[in-house]
Amino acid sequence: MEGEGAAVWQGAVLGGILFWIVSASYLDVTRKLRSFFQPWVSHHVETQTSVVLKIQSGHGKLARQMTLLMAFCDYLGNCIKDVVSAPRPASPPVKRVTATKDEEENALEYGLPSSHTLNTVCLSGYLLHYVLTHTQIQGAYITYLGISLAFMLVLLIGLGRIYLGMHSVVDVLAGLLVGLVILAFWLTVHEHIDSFVISGQNVTSFWAVLSFLLLFAYPTPELPTPSFEFHTAFNGVALGIVAGVQQTYHQFHHGDVPRLFSSELSVPVFAGRMLVGIPTILTVKFCSKALAKWTIPMVANTLGIPIKSTSYIPTLNGSAAVKKTDKLKQGYLQKLLSRYKAFDVDTGIRFLQYAGLAWSVVDLVPSLFSYMSL
Repeated sequence: MEGEGAAVWQGAVLGGILFWIVSASYLDVTRKLRSFFQPWVSHHVETQTSVVLKIQSGHGKLARQMTLLMAFCDYLGNCIKDVVSAPRPASPPVKRVTATKDEEENALEYGLPSSHTLNTVCLSGYLLHYVLTHTQIQGAYITYLGISLAFMLVLLIGLGRIYLGMHSVVDVLAGLLVGLVILAFWLTVHEHIDSFVISGQNVTSFWAVLSFLLLFAYPTPELPTPSFEFHTAFNGVALGIVAGVQQTYHQFHHGDVPRLFSSELSVPVFAGRMLVGIPTILTVKFCSKALAKWTIPMVANTLGIPIKSTSYIPTLNGSAAVKKTDKLKQGYLQKLLSRYKAFDVDTGIRFLQYAGLAWSVVDLVPSLFSYMSL
């Protein structure tokens, strides 16, 4: 009986395809479908040329805002993680899937809130807001479609984190709630932030001091986790972006920058930029790290501040380096910081490394392109 049933459905499938081939050929179905759909599609292709040009024109503001929003989300989300210090689902009995080294590091963080859920809410929500307010893609159905897609993305990310054993339901719900609060706040202030970054006064000095203070404002977790390291990297990136854009906005980041693959920015020029830009960025990252590894311990020792290094400087691993004579001559700064046993210089090294990397992306590399006529 099973053999006969298989023969029936297989015959039906093949017979149906054969019938379609014969009938489509006899009735000229392809030409009729083309005559029906082609005019409608062609009309929309022509009328939406301006939308394509708008997308191709580059969106420096979107890139800036998404980067700063990501840094803001990472800082607040990780602060909440380390204040609450709530565990992830116990493994075992839960099977935790960590296929990459990054996932293994993420699993060392505390659980609530889910950073993936929080970041997805904020970034997809801001992207949708930007598309609806800065492009010609308008209409109620576009809004409903965008909200539906963002909702599905957040839902799938949240379910995925639970399935992987990385989070419990309460972690995901907390990420959703915190993300919505952060997104609402950001949509209120983002125009003011962007205006300040591109045309404000004392932008770089203010942001440098702000970044420095945020490192010390970060809460101490119940047990050490990588959350602070992740925040430090994003904090450095934000400073590098702000410092670079503030200096070179009118040269490289205004609304009339050359469009990708246009006559102003052809494929060969784009390839040249890639060949020059990527090695330059990697070189700056390496040099920034090396310079920070040399200068930060020297400055700390000069000021009599005890230091240690978790990984970057093996000679300082697990030790607090400060001279005995310096302890006898403590000044106001040392006394102010005396409640800390020792400062981990890895924090400053990581911060300066990523600040230099981000600065090179928005300032140094575009300047090289301009100098080389790329």
